[in-house]
Amino acid sequence: MSRKKITVIGAGNVGATTAQRLAEKELGDVILVDIVQDMPQGKALDILESAPIYRYDSTVIGTNGYEETRGSDIVVITSGVARKPGMSRDDLLKTNAGIVKGVVENVVKTAPNAILMIVSNPLDAMTYVAHKISRFPKHRVMGMAGVLDAARFRTFIAMELKVSVENIHASVLGGHGDTMVPLTRYTTVAGVSVEELISKARLEAIVQRTRDGGAEIVSLLKTGSAFYAPSAAVAEMAESIIKDKKKDTAVCCFVRRGIRHQWPFCGCAGETR
Repeated sequence: MSRKKITVIGAGNVGATTAQRLAEKELGDVILVDIVQDMPQGKALDILESAPIYRYDSTVIGTNGYEETRGSDIVVITSGVARKPGMSRDDLLKTNAGIVKGVVENVVKTAPNAILMIVSNPLDAMTYVAHKISRFPKHRVMGMAGVLDAARFRTFIAMELKVSVENIHASVLGGHGDTMVPLTRYTTVAGVSVEELISKARLEAIVQRTRDGGAEIVSLLKTGSAFYAPSAAVAEMAESIIKDKKKDTAVCCFVRRGIRHQWPFCGCAGETR
């Protein structure tokens, strides 16, 4: 049986680390695309040369064009300008909308049946751009948001309580930014509600740190934004889809209710398949 093909567009920190995680999990053969001459080829070769050590047989190919992406099952879009200290995700809107539009137009030609996973910021808006330009069914266009936000929330709770992150189950809905809503009532530590374990004031502080999680890392790095945790979130989503795990995962998606009301993109819980 042939392996799945996963394309990652944008070979910067997020894209390259995503390609590495996907290959190491053997989720499929990986195509790494970037407009910078020879850069994706070099990073792909570097990832491929770690295969004998980490023991995976996924192929990793770097390219500056889209021909190699033909027939991709999943396309991850990380292209765009990264945030700098003091910038909000929305400050990137105009520039990254143009970049994502061009990328999606190319993807539609080579991988018309692919599932699109958007990582570019501002994520909610870029997911809408991808949906509008591709005209793919809404279940095939999703943004990576809730998985990353929930991971940050779980991390901060684990730090507060000094427990394993594996004992913490949490969901974060809403937009990828100030409008995100960590569901404290439904967040548990070994089955016990976090509201019973952490004071209201401390929990509110953790919720706010979760909302500011990306900005905190940008301010510390000075010259870039987060990429380890975002790439891990993409890999988890891709694994859920490829293995048909029927896993409830919060993603950015298009939601329509009733006949007359059309809702914008937001974090919504559902099966990533």
